[in-house]
Amino acid sequence: MVTVAALAAGAAIAISGCSAGKIAQTANQVAAVNGSSVDAEQISLRNAHIVYPGTGYTNLKGGSALLALSIINNSATKDDKLVSVTTDLGAVKITPASGQSAIVIAPQQNVIAAPKKTEASASDSHAAAPSGDKAATTNPEAATAQIEITGLTRDIIPGLTYSVVFNFENNGPVKIEVPVDAGTDTARHQSDKSGPAAEGGHGSSGGH
Repeated sequence: MVTVAALAAGAAIAISGCSAGKIAQTANQVAAVNGSSVDAEQISLRNAHIVYPGTGYTNLKGGSALLALSIINNSATKDDKLVSVTTDLGAVKITPASGQSAIVIAPQQNVIAAPKKTEASASDSHAAAPSGDKAATTNPEAATAQIEITGLTRDIIPGLTYSVVFNFENNGPVKIEVPVDAGTDTARHQSDKSGPAAEGGHGSSGGH
C-alpha cells in the first residue's frame, strides 16, 4: 500500500509539472485590457484606450501615441464639439474626419476616434461602435477621427492608466483614466518573458 501511494504521488507531481505555464483553455489569449468608459451629463466616452504601438507611434518618451474611443452625445437636440484634449503625457493633436473642420457630435450620435483604416480594418475592435448604449444610434457612414499625443513626456506602459481630459464646448470637461492596449496575443508571446524560452521543456516534443 505504501508503494502504491508513493507511485500515485509521483505521477501527480509529474502531471502538474507538465501543465505549469500553459492552460489549454487560455492558450489562445486576447488582450486583457478593455478601454475605460464614463458618463458625464450629456456626453459618454466608451472604450477609451491608448493604442498599442503601430506605424508611426512608439508610445516612448519623445515619441507619439494614439488615443482611441467613441464619443457619444446623449442630448436629444443639441450638437456638441470636442474643443481640446489635455494630458500631462504631452501635447494633443486632434484631426477631424476627412472633410470636417472639427469633431462635432450630433444629437443621439457618436463619433469614433481610431487608427487610420490602413492600420486597422473595419472589424478591428479599436474602431468598433460601442454596445449597450440604447440612447445613441451609430451613423454607419461616420468617418474616423484621430487624436494623437505628441512629444511624450514619458514612456507609456501597458498595465498602467493615464489621466486624460476631453473638453467639450457645451458639456465642459470630462476626465477619464485611460488604460493602454496590451496588444495582440502574438505580440505578447514574442516578448522575452513569454516566448518559447519561458516555456522551458513543455513543448510539443516533450510527449505530455
